Amino acid sequence: MPSSKWNPTDRPGTLPWLVAIMRRLLGPDGCPWDREQTLQTLRPYLLEECFEVLDALDEGDPEHHCEELGDLLFQIVFQAELARLDLERVIRTIGEKLIRRHPHVFGDLQVRGSDEVLTNWERIKAAERVGQGQQPRTLDGVPRSMPALQRSFQLTRRAARVGFDWPQTADARNKVSEELRELDEVVAATPSDAARVKAELGDLLFAIAGWARRLDIEPEEALREAAARFEHRYNAVESLLAARGKTPADCPPARILALWNQAKKTERNEEGAKK
Repeated sequence: MPSSKWNPTDRPGTLPWLVAIMRRLLGPDGCPWDREQTLQTLRPYLLEECFEVLDALDEGDPEHHCEELGDLLFQIVFQAELARLDLERVIRTIGEKLIRRHPHVFGDLQVRGSDEVLTNWERIKAAERVGQGQQPRTLDGVPRSMPALQRSFQLTRRAARVGFDWPQTADARNKVSEELRELDEVVAATPSDAARVKAELGDLLFAIAGWARRLDIEPEEALREAAARFEHRYNAVESLLAARGKTPADCPPARILALWNQAKKTERNEEGAKK
């Protein structure tokens, strides 16, 4: 690893300055916690920082967004140092890739919209794999570590680009009904067969991801927003109960449901007032 010598006044605010800080942290007299980390132990922190960037985007606060992007950049620098990767090489690699995959910007290729850009992008990626001695496959490059719902969406989108798709959006919707019926049948016939129930539930979720793609909706984003609505409404229910000295555990389900509907109605009225 390069020298960990660091001067806090040396080009502050630049990428080399951040790299120097990272090397100081990993140096012999650096931070014990940082020095204990590996590429594997950093995995959850990388995911966490990505999610925090998304939260900052939703908040619409530029300062918070700036802070979270910095945290994400730190993870990139951290990994590069642990893997002994030259960060300039990392930057050069992505820069060359962007130039290569945008011949309509950096070359003479003419395109007629974003769909054609995506088609060319996939064609260039396939050619790159051939050049590296790999046999290109349609579904290559969809990360296995991606959240399952989002990965399902991406897999169906890749397949659709080469013609493997439902003829109509209604067909994708019918597939959801078909998978739901099959799940109901398995639950009714063999409720103790956890493996079969799990498989049918997975097929249903995958079908929903495919239908979402036909509706041009990112299912991960839709589910994330639904979870946020649930959290907001449930917190409102707890607040209403707390004002009366109670908790959800003190109330019958019917009472909680009534408060839930009240919170839902209030939320919709507030949304309507903003429009």
